[in-house]
Amino acid sequence: MDEETVERVRAAVLAVPPGETTTYGEIAERAGLRSPRLVGRILAEDGHDLPWHRVLRADGSCAPHIAHEQSDRLRAEGVILVDGRLPRPSRRAPRSG
Repeated sequence: MDEETVERVRAAVLAVPPGETTTYGEIAERAGLRSPRLVGRILAEDGHDLPWHRVLRADGSCAPHIAHEQSDRLRAEGVILVDGRLPRPSRRAPRSG
């Protein structure tokens, strides 16, 4: 993965304010990537100092291997998951244009 791509992903994740969430797909779109999986890979390898917990799967759920820590961090910011997912009304609407 080239450094420019990593930095675009890092910047997009840093831009998510406390108490809000986004998805891997939205971060990929903002960073000009084709795959949300690349975002996950970058965060796994170089995201320890980022607010990674604000990035959810497309269905509003946490990544299974970090779900407990992720939901705890979100709860501390006022984001409440119900049955392991962000309630549908709380999910961001897709951005247009």
